[in-house]
Amino acid sequence: MSTFGWTRRTVMAAATATFALGSMAHAGGHQVLEEVHFLIPGGAGGGWDGTARGTGEALTESGLVGSASYENMSGGGGGVAIAHLIENADSLGNTMMVNSTPIVIRSLTGVFPQSFRDLTLVAGTIGDYAALVVSADSDIDNMEELLAAYREDGMSFAIGGGSVPGGMDHLVAAMAMQAAGEDPTAFNYIPYDAGGAAMAGLLSGEIQALSTGFSEAVALAQQGEVKILGVTAPERVDAFADAPTMMEQGLDTTFVNWRGFFAAPGISDEQLGKFQDALTKMYDTPEWEEVRARNGWVNIHNNGDEFRAFLEEQEQVIGDLMRTLGFL
Repeated sequence: MSTFGWTRRTVMAAATATFALGSMAHAGGHQVLEEVHFLIPGGAGGGWDGTARGTGEALTESGLVGSASYENMSGGGGGVAIAHLIENADSLGNTMMVNSTPIVIRSLTGVFPQSFRDLTLVAGTIGDYAALVVSADSDIDNMEELLAAYREDGMSFAIGGGSVPGGMDHLVAAMAMQAAGEDPTAFNYIPYDAGGAAMAGLLSGEIQALSTGFSEAVALAQQGEVKILGVTAPERVDAFADAPTMMEQGLDTTFVNWRGFFAAPGISDEQLGKFQDALTKMYDTPEWEEVRARNGWVNIHNNGDEFRAFLEEQEQVIGDLMRTLGFL
C-alpha cells in the first residue's frame, strides 16, 4: 500500500477513534446560557457559516440558549477572526468561534502565526464529508468524465475551492487526483474566499468543478444548481443518497472534516463549562437532529481535553499527508 493510502486511512482511523470517545449527551431543555455570539471566520454560504447558524438554530429553538447572534469576519484564511478573538479576549466572553480542519492546515503552512493552542478549546461537534461538484448544466456526469476532461484540457481545466492553495478543498481534490494516478500537485486549482464565492465562479464558468463540503454540495444540488460527482464518505450518505462515493468509482479517497468551537483565551472555567454543557445537551434535542440530518453531518463530540488530543493527532497526520503531497 502506498504511504499516501496508509496516511489517509490513519486520518480516518484517528478521526473515527476519537469521535467514538465523544461523551453521551444528557437530556436538554432548560436554558444554560442567555446568549451566544458566533464568530464565523469566512463569508456567507460556506461550511463555517452553515455550522455556526445551524448550531445556533438548534440551541435557541431547543431553549438551551436564549438568543444567538452571528458575525462573519473573512480574511487571512481565518486568521483575521482568530487574531480578533485573541486581541479582544477580555470583551468576548460570550463568543464562540467556529473552525475546522483548516485551523490545523493553515497553522502548519504558516498562513497565520497562531494555532489552536492559542485559543480556549470548547468542543468538536460534527464531521462533514467533502465532495466534488460541477454545475447542473455541465457535460460531466461522473468522476471518470471529470478526469477525462482534465487529461484532455490540462491547465485550462480548473477546479476551485473555498480555501487557499494547499488548504482543505485543494487537499481533497489532490487526494482524488492522486487516487486516479495523476500528479496531485499539477492541476489548476483556483482559490476563493468562501463557498459562496467559489459557487459563483462555478456558475460563471471560471472553474469547471468545485471542491466543497458535502453539506454545501447537498444544499446546492437540492436547489438544482450542481451535480455531485463524488463524495469522500466510505459509503453513500442518507442526506443525499443519489451522490456516489469516490470509492465506488474506483478512487481510494475518504476524508471527513471535523468542525467545532473555540473561545477566547482566558475565559472563566464557569463560562467554558456553560458552553460545553449547552453543546452536550444539544445532541439529545429533536431540533439538533433536524439540523444535522438536513446537512448530512456526522455527530461527533469531543469536549476539552479529548478535543485537544484529537487536534494534536490530526496535526501530526495531516502534516505527514501534506509532506507526501508536496504542500509542505
